[in-house]
Amino acid sequence: MAMSLLDTLALQRAAYLAHPVPSLDERKSDLKKLQALVRDNRDAIVAAISADYGHRSTHETLFAEIFPVLDGVDHALKHLKKWMKPQRRAVDFRNFLGASNTVVPQPLGVVGVIVPWNFPINLSFLGLIAIFSAGNRAMVKMSENSRHLAKLLIEKVPAYFPPEKLAFFDETGGVGIEFSKLKFDHLMFTGSGQTGRAVMAAAAHNLCPVTLELGGKSPALVCDDFSLRTAAERLLFVKCFNAGQICTTVDHVYLPNTAVTEFVALAQSIVTQRYPFIDSPDLTAIIDDTAFARITHAMDEAQAQGATLVQLIPGKKWDAQTRKIAPHLVLNLPPDTALHSREIFGPVLPVIGYASLEEPIRAINNGPRPLAFYPFSHNKKVVNELLDRVMSGGVSVNDALFHVAQHDLPFGGVGESGMGHYHGYEGFVTFSKMRPIFKQASFSAVKFLWPPYGKFASKYLDFLSR
Repeated sequence: MAMSLLDTLALQRAAYLAHPVPSLDERKSDLKKLQALVRDNRDAIVAAISADYGHRSTHETLFAEIFPVLDGVDHALKHLKKWMKPQRRAVDFRNFLGASNTVVPQPLGVVGVIVPWNFPINLSFLGLIAIFSAGNRAMVKMSENSRHLAKLLIEKVPAYFPPEKLAFFDETGGVGIEFSKLKFDHLMFTGSGQTGRAVMAAAAHNLCPVTLELGGKSPALVCDDFSLRTAAERLLFVKCFNAGQICTTVDHVYLPNTAVTEFVALAQSIVTQRYPFIDSPDLTAIIDDTAFARITHAMDEAQAQGATLVQLIPGKKWDAQTRKIAPHLVLNLPPDTALHSREIFGPVLPVIGYASLEEPIRAINNGPRPLAFYPFSHNKKVVNELLDRVMSGGVSVNDALFHVAQHDLPFGGVGESGMGHYHGYEGFVTFSKMRPIFKQASFSAVKFLWPPYGKFASKYLDFLSR
């Protein structure tokens, strides 16, 4: 019988208190087990995720879920010894001659992880790599849209980890609410801003620190010096990948006014070559009926208010039975539409023309800070100006999305797109207590400042404060 949330937390807390600081070898062993869990069950994981989607491209799962986890473990194994070393820090030698300062990374204890449906292996296991590298234990709550995968993981994980180290939970109704109320030592949530606010509010009752990865409307900005074909090839690969259901995908693109017509023609040619028809096995389905209806209704709304929808592959615009939507561009998008105001999370790319760079800069800065920003230019001065003036969680220059795939770069949002970082060393730090330790020398000059304060203390403090 599955253990309850509270019982599992109590079990993991007791295990942490009995053995609070796992050795380097123990942590490496845990990381290798994570890797083995994914590698041994690769085909079953791919099948389970596809079943949850209705259809998910096998290649996309291998590329975006399986490989990053296997590679991420290798990266952590290579660097973990260095990450775990205490850091020597400077000492104020005037007052503490002979003393020492160190920062020692120590495990927090038990970490909770709430995982979305769009990349359930990537977004759970890359977090677990950081959590286990830091020496912690973990409880993971899967999405209600990942029922097949959750069942598989709940069945397979005990062969690799005892419940006092790692436990997965399915969303059977109300589990997420109770999960976020648990007194974890840290809670990581990836998902929508609306749910993120609720998770943060629940965690606040326990003063539990949170890492929130929330997404948003990440823009691309193509400058007039950059090859339009290259930009189109790269942007449309990212936008169509996983049918646009990526928190860091390009939500919309700004182009010079003179480039819009050519970009549309390039997009039609490029996407048709990649996805000849809507039933292509490489085109992933929308996750559920609710999401499918939201996207298609938003497209109809935009068209009804004057936008031009440009279908990029022949045949049906969408298929409700398979929940597949043909990739589209949207031109002349009115501001009072869902495609303009809400994160699209589908294979629909609004194209916005501009006369000067001030226009997209102002438009981006007038909205919530995005999770990612994608400037395209070979002009270093222009790129640096854009990076200075447009704040986002992360940046890929002259491409989209791939900053997220770098294990040695921190991943995280800013403002309404989230808070905190993980991946690589920053993930290790996030799930560690970077504990400051001061060790006093055998002699301390501070003794001259002990009360009662006299002339010497006055002269000494006067000397120090000059």
